[in-house]
Amino acid sequence: MKSFNVPIIYRSPMISAIKANRKAADKLKKDFTPTLLDFGPLKIYLARHFGFCYGVENAIEISFRAVEENPGKRIFLLSEMIHNPQVNDDLQARGVQFLMDTHGKQLVAWEALSSEDVVIIPAFGTTLEIADRLSKIGISPIQYNTTCPFVERVWNKAEQIGEQGYTVIIHGKPKHEETRATFSHSRSHTPSVVINDMQEAINLAAYIRGEKDASLFLEEFKGQYSEGFDVSKDFEKIGVVNQTTMLASDTQSIADYLKEVVTQKYPNAPVQEHFADTRDTLCYATNDNQTAVRNLLKQEADLAIVVGGYNSSNTSHLVELCEEVLPTYYISSEEEMQADGSIKHWHFHDKKELRTAQFLPQKSEVKVLISSGASCPDALVEGVIRKLRDGVPGCRSMESVENEQK
Repeated sequence: MKSFNVPIIYRSPMISAIKANRKAADKLKKDFTPTLLDFGPLKIYLARHFGFCYGVENAIEISFRAVEENPGKRIFLLSEMIHNPQVNDDLQARGVQFLMDTHGKQLVAWEALSSEDVVIIPAFGTTLEIADRLSKIGISPIQYNTTCPFVERVWNKAEQIGEQGYTVIIHGKPKHEETRATFSHSRSHTPSVVINDMQEAINLAAYIRGEKDASLFLEEFKGQYSEGFDVSKDFEKIGVVNQTTMLASDTQSIADYLKEVVTQKYPNAPVQEHFADTRDTLCYATNDNQTAVRNLLKQEADLAIVVGGYNSSNTSHLVELCEEVLPTYYISSEEEMQADGSIKHWHFHDKKELRTAQFLPQKSEVKVLISSGASCPDALVEGVIRKLRDGVPGCRSMESVENEQK
């Protein structure tokens, strides 16, 4: 796989050594057991897969190159390049401005742009409408396009099955940048609907079966279906794709459920006549990170720490998996771990920050599980490891543990 020129400030010698050793010993990525960092009284278990994915490294490389290649020019990011505050702050410190926030609210008016400006498309991609608007201003939307290749693969699959007459069901968060982009691309080819979760899939099934009046669909799924959607015929053939950062198991469950719904509705027809096979749209990194966390949770531990941006969808799903099993702290960096032994952490369900006193148990041996989101630099994970080590008396040095990983 291609390697990227990512700034050294995001790297960690310790984490790089761990990942290199694991990759060399497990080239086919079949071993999802965690890595043990044994500090003596502190045992840290790292998920097999975590941190920057292919799409994120690609986006970082292109974004920093855009800054280097355009001295003196105004450079804009369409919205946050990835959902990591440190990376976005670094780009802003280099003069990059945001055109919109993550919800699509305009921060810089379109009218303020000129053909001399540079606009970077974020890793989530963008809508066809925004790409067209940039082109009309005279700004190339593909010159610095950091759209993740796995997001584009979803768009291609939606187009492919759309051309075969299938309606596309998108499993994603309706307001998320990636979902908005996927919806835009999909609806340009075929009728499309966005659903957020299994409950909305169940609600949708009532219309597929004809159990609910079609007129109710227009209100129940307002803002989540393409223009001119016809409930009476657009559910005859369907296929499911996803926002790549959703829980892969949730997408698969929704696809399996809707497949069963149409199979029951058309019992005498081959299933492929009414339901498209779209399994190849699941993102490998999302899948690997989630599978690694499930295996990490097989290890007995006192608590888990997940590191990442607080508006990161893929990170929040890792937190969801962990908090089902043990106390879990969702933090953006080691700075949330306080000198008095407390920790500030994000409760993403209620969208608020909490503070927990003495989060590390007072015992002779403390076991901590650690993972991070796909947009989280390894340097932040190393920072968390260092802070944990400093918080437990009698630990071995970072250097001695790091040398064991080389």
